[in-house]
Amino acid sequence: MCGILGTIDLPFTESALERMKHRGPDDYGLRSLSVAGHQITLGHRRLSIVDISQAGHQPMETEDGRYMIVFNGEVYNHMELRRQLRQKSFRGHSDTESILYALAENGIKALESFNGIFGFCFVDRVAAKIYIARDPFGVKPVYYKLSGNQLCFASEIRPIRMLADSTVSRDRLATLLRLRYLPSPDTIYDDISKIRPGHYLEVSLSGENVGIREIPYIPTIPAEKRISLPDALEQYDHYFSAAVERQLMSDVEIGILLSGGVDSALVAASARSKCSQKIKAFTIGFEENAGEDEINDAAQTAGFLGLDHHVVRISSQDFFTTLQECVRITEEPLATTSLIPMHFLARLAASQVKVVLTGQGADEPLGGYRRYQGELLTRYIPTSLGPLANAVIKGAKIKSSALLRGANVMTEPDTVRRFLKTYEVFSPEEIYRLTGIRESIAENRIRYFHDLLGCSQKKNSVEQMMAVDVRMNLADDLLLYTDKITMNHSLECRVPLLDLELVRFIESLPSQYRVRLKKGKIIHKKYAEKKLPPDIVHRPKKGFLSPTRKWFRQSDTLRGILLDPNSTFAAFFDQNEVKKIIERHDAGYNMERHLFLLLCVRFVLDNDRIKC
Repeated sequence: MCGILGTIDLPFTESALERMKHRGPDDYGLRSLSVAGHQITLGHRRLSIVDISQAGHQPMETEDGRYMIVFNGEVYNHMELRRQLRQKSFRGHSDTESILYALAENGIKALESFNGIFGFCFVDRVAAKIYIARDPFGVKPVYYKLSGNQLCFASEIRPIRMLADSTVSRDRLATLLRLRYLPSPDTIYDDISKIRPGHYLEVSLSGENVGIREIPYIPTIPAEKRISLPDALEQYDHYFSAAVERQLMSDVEIGILLSGGVDSALVAASARSKCSQKIKAFTIGFEENAGEDEINDAAQTAGFLGLDHHVVRISSQDFFTTLQECVRITEEPLATTSLIPMHFLARLAASQVKVVLTGQGADEPLGGYRRYQGELLTRYIPTSLGPLANAVIKGAKIKSSALLRGANVMTEPDTVRRFLKTYEVFSPEEIYRLTGIRESIAENRIRYFHDLLGCSQKKNSVEQMMAVDVRMNLADDLLLYTDKITMNHSLECRVPLLDLELVRFIESLPSQYRVRLKKGKIIHKKYAEKKLPPDIVHRPKKGFLSPTRKWFRQSDTLRGILLDPNSTFAAFFDQNEVKKIIERHDAGYNMERHLFLLLCVRFVLDNDRIKC
């Protein structure tokens, strides 16, 4: 894992690259070259994981000097790709060198065969083209800004803003409030974008003007297999095991981020079966007696698997004192409270290892979230009942966020708009009262992936929702903060459950093998029953959360942050409406996601380089 930074006709020095030193403290490289009259500058910060020798130094170019690459990530099948190349002489065994020659021999289409997590820039001097790519599931973010003929791209926003200042977009802020995150290509800044998962930028330098277009390379969702459940389970075993084995590729020690759930336990079990040494596992918990604490559950898993288990606990004071720093690290506001415990967990793991595996990525393709149960129910409940249900719930002053959301979703017959209502944190009316902005972007962003993936060809809407979630919610929310926070601690985080071959297999299965009413992750748990004790497999799901519902109630700290009249936040948001949200939470309604998102926005807006 590393950090990449590059520009066209916008030279930079080591000071800009230094902004991402945390992503690669082991080595750095900076190169300038001229292509078709344009000055290209490429920078790289290296976290040495595979081929830790100088043979893996970047920027890296081919022997003939025609092609050059800067690469962040891992391509786990790179040795298989290398064996298929005409190039037989290599300086080392890094995956960077393998994909450089794969791209040189086969062109940008070669990236369709890369099984891994990545963001890279590939330069073809003769064709006068640059390609900047993001992996199929968006595990690694890539940001860019085009201003006239000047292009800047990077693994993080900070170096781009150092080279060219930007302004917060009020329209994008409204989309953030609705979705809880900003879907690619949007960021909170009006002129900085991020490449969509499974897309690349093609940058043409041959004409007078720099030409740029974003091109998808991900396939549509595979057709459904005709397969029995026992045969599917046997194949799942093969794909899961192969995914974990591939992602053990490393020249340094690998650990496990271990929760109390089944996903990380399965990853740990598979990794343990393939490693001769004892694996270190890391778990976060809470000092208060919170229901979200998973230390005891994780300890049971670690004991069963024989893992070297390490834990850290945090308090509500840790949460509030660390929040501003975590927002600085993630760069983009999110409504996901788990980014705070991830900070402490990553710091613990980074004190002992350079690489960790995680169980992230199972819930979206396998139907593990409550929202998939709600979408299944829409088959049986007429939309005409929605207004009645809304009236009954509001009249009874029911405070359950799940029931309130479900009644709202029931009224919508259009699939994409129903997904949007399922996802939204703030409603369009609430956003308008808070900001005076009419939100108009979110639906189009969801519809883009829905159409691109051929979702309408799937026979039921829950499959469509899962497919969209894998490329949107997962990529630009959970995976985004995981990348930013782990890399802030110079820690590489791998996601075996998003192995390309494994996900393709899962998405080809009949939906009833993944999710049914009252059941999710069906084949996943049946597989787990072969590897783990029943009390680990069938524990109640806690999720990787913080006990913020309790911490935010009657909190003077929260009020002091959000109701500060001298903040930049107060220039964007109606303070009376913000106060109403706080009071609603104090009255027993669960507004923790709303409040956490506002806290994150508050700290981003009050960065001293932001303009109103």
